[in-house]
Amino acid sequence: MKKTAFLLMIILSSFLSAQEKIMFWPKGEMPNSRKRLPETGIKKMPADTEEPALFAFLPPPKERRQMSVIVIPGGGYSKLVYDEGAFQIAKWLNTQGISAFVLKYRLPTSPDVVQRETAALQDAQAAIKYLRKNAAQWNIAPQLVGVIGTSAGGHLAASVSNIATDYTGLKNDWKDISSVPDFAVLLCPVIDLGEFAHTGSRNSLLGDPASPEKIAEYSMQNRVSGKTPPTALFHAQDDTAVPAINSILYYKAMTRHQVKGSLFIFPEGGHRFSVTNKNELNENWKKLCEDWLKSISDE
Repeated sequence: MKKTAFLLMIILSSFLSAQEKIMFWPKGEMPNSRKRLPETGIKKMPADTEEPALFAFLPPPKERRQMSVIVIPGGGYSKLVYDEGAFQIAKWLNTQGISAFVLKYRLPTSPDVVQRETAALQDAQAAIKYLRKNAAQWNIAPQLVGVIGTSAGGHLAASVSNIATDYTGLKNDWKDISSVPDFAVLLCPVIDLGEFAHTGSRNSLLGDPASPEKIAEYSMQNRVSGKTPPTALFHAQDDTAVPAINSILYYKAMTRHQVKGSLFIFPEGGHRFSVTNKNELNENWKKLCEDWLKSISDE
């Protein structure tokens, strides 16, 4: 009980350290929502169905670079793991002068969602559009907006990187703003939803059982093209939750389509890439990622 209270305190303090909570959907324009629970008709949504948001973590203005990153937490598409998989990474990005925005996205298992497999994608696309449209507000460049995703958040980051179809339904001056990020960093990402799938992520996203067609469609190695943005992948060989073959398949597809990127596989580390790693070799991911991000911004 004490441990649970302590963890809740840490998560709450991380929320409070964000400078701003941003509701990025224009009022009344969030698609794919029932607006009420189908079982009860109650208009008040529970916490896990509330409208998506971005939590802004900004470096001091004098230290701020033009680059910004949307940090996408994992959680198997059944919950959002904010602390290690998002808030800590956002704060670390701030030390590099990079503005970070942690994404709270709708889960496909939410009772408010109509079409489960597109809800999180719609939120990620709308968030990217919002940052580009309002880039001047934070002194960031609209052409240097990237994503970092961990585990199932890595699947969502890969999805928004490769699915160019705009599912937001936003019109007028929103319509011409690209929803594809300029670069991506994937940490122990869920990529394949077939043979090497993290079954919990697949079942939450596509339902159980999922059709072979849906599995192929949402296995992101099948969606890579010459338009996929530059991507860096980090994985551990001993990851038993999401096997490293997921990153290998994605990088193989990137190589086939001549997409610029890097693949780093560490011998140990398990299913964990965070700011504080117990494994000394795995700890090097931060320096490698920092250098890789600098190479992107210098282009």
